[in-house]
Amino acid sequence: MAPRVLHVVTNVGHYDDPSHPTGLWLSELTHAWQVFAERGCEQVLVSPSGGPSPLEPRSLKFPNYDKTAKAWHGDPARMALLETTAEPGAIDAAEFDAIYYTGGHGVMFDFRHSADLQRITREMFERGAIVSSVCHGYCGLLDVTLSDGSYLVAGRRLTGFSWREEVLARVDKLVPYNVEAEMKARGARYEKALLPFVSNAVVDGNLVTGQNPGSAKETAERVAALL
Repeated sequence: MAPRVLHVVTNVGHYDDPSHPTGLWLSELTHAWQVFAERGCEQVLVSPSGGPSPLEPRSLKFPNYDKTAKAWHGDPARMALLETTAEPGAIDAAEFDAIYYTGGHGVMFDFRHSADLQRITREMFERGAIVSSVCHGYCGLLDVTLSDGSYLVAGRRLTGFSWREEVLARVDKLVPYNVEAEMKARGARYEKALLPFVSNAVVDGNLVTGQNPGSAKETAERVAALL
């Protein structure tokens, strides 16, 4: 049977201040989707609440709006997938070989608080399936606990969007928390590249994480190599 990958996307379209829109960073989904499609994987989209996943406007502009993002955005069938994402309560973790948390600042508001996403992630991780994230997607891993009550990320090497990158992106005053600092407080062995916004992926067993939007393809390729 073909490997099955569960992509997690946000339902949140703005920061606490509604005048600042955000959402899914499209290329973080499309780069990974292409990598998995080329390897014959079956792919499913899920979101914390189910239903529509709004797009981060900045992900639809140069230089982030690349060939894969344009192709998805211009395909009504693909865009329809983002309007009809599954609810996590309807997902059987046993049916998937990997989970991939996408990014965009919207995820900071809804990924970490979903008990059903935490359940899916815990069940998959504990049976050896691949748990992965890119950029802000690692917000979805922050509060996941294992059956023994410990944090999934405790003592594990990982990466994700850094505080330095938040500052450089000029959103440090808008984000609800410093996820890099929160990860370290959970006991994660956080790593980042020497330079901001360059591709960087970290593999620790069946945990695969990427640092920023430019890391999506590399992260997916690392996941695919393990499938």
